[in-house]
Amino acid sequence: MPDSKERYIYSDNLNRRTDFPYLVLDVANGVPSKRNAGFHVMHWHDDLQFICALEGSLELQTLDLSISLASGEAVYINKDVVHRVQNADRCHYVSIIFPPYFLTFYPGSPACALVDRVTSEKDFDIVRLMSDSGWQDQVLAALKDLLAVKPDAHSALETYEVLVRLSEIWLLLCKNITIPLESRTSTSSLRVQKVLRYMEEHYSDPLTLEDLSRSASISKSECIRCFRDCLSTTPYRYLTEIRLSKAAQLLKETDLPIGSVSEKVGFQEMSHFGKCFKERTGFSPREYRKANPM
Repeated sequence: MPDSKERYIYSDNLNRRTDFPYLVLDVANGVPSKRNAGFHVMHWHDDLQFICALEGSLELQTLDLSISLASGEAVYINKDVVHRVQNADRCHYVSIIFPPYFLTFYPGSPACALVDRVTSEKDFDIVRLMSDSGWQDQVLAALKDLLAVKPDAHSALETYEVLVRLSEIWLLLCKNITIPLESRTSTSSLRVQKVLRYMEEHYSDPLTLEDLSRSASISKSECIRCFRDCLSTTPYRYLTEIRLSKAAQLLKETDLPIGSVSEKVGFQEMSHFGKCFKERTGFSPREYRKANPM
């Protein structure tokens, strides 16, 4: 996905700065076991990801696809794929996040070429894994075994077991997937990408629908339609989500006054900022900062 690092919200692996950046998030009713500053907006990361639905159902959305996962199903998400999980308020799922180099064994190994080829394919975004009494069952069983390895007890033996099981799962995927020969990127998603990039660069400005539509050289009505088709929301609502996500990051990582945070992320009125922030997070800005000290 060209220039993806400039276009969307980047979601950082919370274990990135450790010697074993393997992250398992247990998410029950929309609340993750480890809270970060982001919200449920479209985001990307340069790690690979598996999402396993344990109870209930959820919806995974990319810019071009929307897939429902039922209990017992899973999905693989390639790196740099813009996505979000939604409609998971009554769902229990686990997200497994890890860097591609986990699968390459050692620098310069023949495995590097395979990993790079698959993870760099811009049209190979997700693989849905359902019980089919075939290779997908094998992957689902291997994921279940992987989750049985406790992620917080990083002894040498357990980290090695994680790497072995991830490699086993990756080998099953590579033997059974087909890389698309033609692009599946739609015109609407290309237009949305342009608007999202503009939002990311100008969210602090007093943006109007006309500004957003002009960034993609489309009409205001076409801008609304593209967002509805690709993201199931309006441009303004999505812009608000970006601003709230940026605000949460500033509240957590800086000591800026709350009024300055509100202004810096593009809210014209502090009272409106406080109302939107609490509706989205359940915390006032002051409460959120207290709960997430630097």
